[in-house]
Amino acid sequence: MPSQDIQQSQQDFEQAKKIIPGGVNSPVRAFKGVGGTPRFFDHAKGAYVTDVDNNTYIDYVGSWGPMILGHAHDAVIAGIAETAQKGVSFGAPCELEIELAEMVIDMVPSIDVIRFVSSGTEATMSALRLARGFTGRDKFIKFDGGYHGHADGFLVKAGSGAATFGEPDSAGVPADYAKLTLTAPFNDFEAIKTLFAENKGEIACIIVEPVPGNTGVMDLYATGFLQQLRDICTQEGALLIFDEVMSGFRVSSGGAQKLFDMAPDLTCLGKIIGGGLPVGAYGGREDIMRKISPDGPVYQAGTLSGNPLAMRAGLETLSRLQDESFYVDLEAKSKRLFEGLLAGCKAAGVAAIGNRFGSMFTIFFTDLEKVSCGSDVSDHCDLLFFGKFFNGMLNEGVYLAPSQYEAAFVSAAHSDEDIDNTIAAAERVLARLTA
Repeated sequence: MPSQDIQQSQQDFEQAKKIIPGGVNSPVRAFKGVGGTPRFFDHAKGAYVTDVDNNTYIDYVGSWGPMILGHAHDAVIAGIAETAQKGVSFGAPCELEIELAEMVIDMVPSIDVIRFVSSGTEATMSALRLARGFTGRDKFIKFDGGYHGHADGFLVKAGSGAATFGEPDSAGVPADYAKLTLTAPFNDFEAIKTLFAENKGEIACIIVEPVPGNTGVMDLYATGFLQQLRDICTQEGALLIFDEVMSGFRVSSGGAQKLFDMAPDLTCLGKIIGGGLPVGAYGGREDIMRKISPDGPVYQAGTLSGNPLAMRAGLETLSRLQDESFYVDLEAKSKRLFEGLLAGCKAAGVAAIGNRFGSMFTIFFTDLEKVSCGSDVSDHCDLLFFGKFFNGMLNEGVYLAPSQYEAAFVSAAHSDEDIDNTIAAAERVLARLTA
């Protein structure tokens, strides 16, 4: 097995743990799900990231999705630098906000009016508050394992059975507040019907990732599940919220809703719309969005919302995604990588399946025929084997998400050679693990 010098990353991690909880500013970065030492990165360019020990990796995390053009894209960096010369934040309106808002509205079919915030969590928590304010209802439905940021109402796990009242999945979340969160297994429409029947006139909305990425990419191919959610929300007077923080502009130029020809009432966005800088947004039907302050009674604010650096980075990024040929090329290379990895597993005698939408995918180490909900991952996937595979790939110079519960992301910067090298690395790792 290749050996790496990671002495500086190890030293940095030990120092970080003294002054930062777990040594990281977001939990998955601590590698607790896979073991080993998290790499501290120094710089990135194109499809590659380089750590403080000067080890370079082919990167399939892409800052968890936003680097669809690749790291440090020349036009994005130039745009940020030019804008920074004029000031990095005003706490006041700027024209770049209008330009990016118009671009997003033009690209995402269901958005009439949009509000920018500074993170995906802000977008989802604000959309939930808006749904409650618009409908006058307090309860909402999320899916078992679905992650929509770390606002209190979202940090709830499902109990056993088809559906249940939520229980807090984090200390500090009041149990009484969590009871307003209803949970159901993903892809289980009968559970959704039961929840609406048992909570008649009390459910404000359903929030769902139309392409789930935070339990790993789930199977959606033949279920019609999203359309069922659309139909029941319309029937019951609830709103349908698409959390496209991850899938927005990733699976198509208009997100998953364009791919599936669907119209949610509200959409949450992030990641790609800021070109890698901290940003989020939520938007949708005008009659709903006009309930937001100062137009309406639903309050939401943010000092750094719409800051010029993030707006310019977003403009430079989205402007390069409007040609559909961009996604044709990205689809082709993503498909080749995905199928190559699965073929490598099969050749090595390793039980594995995968799900892919566009340039986001997950390989699951399991003998299941499909993975379609969070419990399929937690109960039937070999998480220990994944950890060994992850670390083997890391030592081969391939950086994957350090969790079986996450998606991999391909960028326009990944070359055919990168993909060939990744598949070959996986074959070597799998051969060692099955020897």
